Amino acid sequence: MRPGVPSATVTTPARSPRVAALVLAGALVLGAGACSSDGSDGAAPTTTAAGASTTTVAPADDTAGGGTLERYADYETVSYDEPSHWVCRPDAPDDICHSDLDATRIDADGTLTVEPFEAADDPAIDCFYVYPTISRDEGTNSDWDASPNEEGYVTLNQAARLRSQCRLFAPVYRQITLTSLVGRLNGTGGDAAEPAVDPFDDVLDAFRTYMAEDNDGRGFVLIGHSQGGGMLNQLIKTEIDPNDDVRAKLVGAYLVGSAVAVPEGEVVGGDFANVPLCSESGEVGCAMTWATFRSTAPPPEGSLFGYPRGGEGVAGCVSPAAPAGGSADLDAYFPKQGGASILTPEVPASDDRRWLDPAAGEIETPFVHLTDLVSGECTTQGNLRYLEATVHPDPSGPRADDVPGDLTPEWGLHLVDVNLVMGDIVEQVRQQAEAYGG
Repeated sequence: MRPGVPSATVTTPARSPRVAALVLAGALVLGAGACSSDGSDGAAPTTTAAGASTTTVAPADDTAGGGTLERYADYETVSYDEPSHWVCRPDAPDDICHSDLDATRIDADGTLTVEPFEAADDPAIDCFYVYPTISRDEGTNSDWDASPNEEGYVTLNQAARLRSQCRLFAPVYRQITLTSLVGRLNGTGGDAAEPAVDPFDDVLDAFRTYMAEDNDGRGFVLIGHSQGGGMLNQLIKTEIDPNDDVRAKLVGAYLVGSAVAVPEGEVVGGDFANVPLCSESGEVGCAMTWATFRSTAPPPEGSLFGYPRGGEGVAGCVSPAAPAGGSADLDAYFPKQGGASILTPEVPASDDRRWLDPAAGEIETPFVHLTDLVSGECTTQGNLRYLEATVHPDPSGPRADDVPGDLTPEWGLHLVDVNLVMGDIVEQVRQQAEAYGG
């Protein structure tokens, strides 16, 4: 057996804060609304950036034209006029999303093909990304100082590659921290108190700032993972779904490692009254959502994913590799090196997680591209809906036979929900952008 990519193993999270932090690195969604304002009645009320309830502005007459939407024309940002409050922006060429994204495709026979990354010169649409729980700041909420090894690194892995299709906006937000979640998990109190800041207020302010100052009538894609996916679920529910003019600009949404509730057998009508789940490639104005488990380790009793966090219905599952359903190879991108958590670059020198037998060649790019190692299909187990990932090893070949990302059985492959289908997301955004502009 060649050197593979060993999976992270975690026993009981309470054994140490560091172990618990790794368990929670992918993030709890916290019910997608446990600490965010809720306009779930489907009517017009939204939330201001200060948290107060208000009435939604009537839609502008021209929902499809260019220029800033009328409802945002007079919006004044609360926190996002400060450049450091953005992890990535298209006008910040020195941010982490402008790092080297070149990848090496590794075929099963060990053939290596370097694939230079090419950002779009003048993309027609934008992408708005909200990262998962990643901050190790002390206290319940993170601060505004985004770390390149935390907020920056996960944004690089989960969103930067979308720059080949769109302008990328990724705000910093004062999220619920790993420290707080570990406190809750371990029952230690203290930092497990209610948050001083509602993270959704920041996300809403960032989105409204983007719409007021940067959007200029362009279509946009939303992408978020875990806590970030929950934030975007709430954003769609309160800011986009009820408002025709904003909804007309939604090219697509990718709500990953969380849940979008729909009635059994339906694609719309649960969390969202108007935004449906996608049912085919290139469909515009719809949402894709999934949580990943291995075929050899399906969700156990007590699973953290695969069901709605609140309300009725079931969790939707739409794989970006096969939106119409069925099994398909997953187009995966991973950092060349990755420790127990794929979301952090802290890797011991003796643990470089090789993807290839050293005798077969040397990988010099920061990312690896795997097109035929893992396949996936949305599946049902009881009342759970999830993306079932099947690894197809070749023990006689030089390539690693597995992927990292395991935590406890209840978490499944949560840490690599995005990595496993990063290439598929990029392709779906490409098709959606073409259909939206065409």
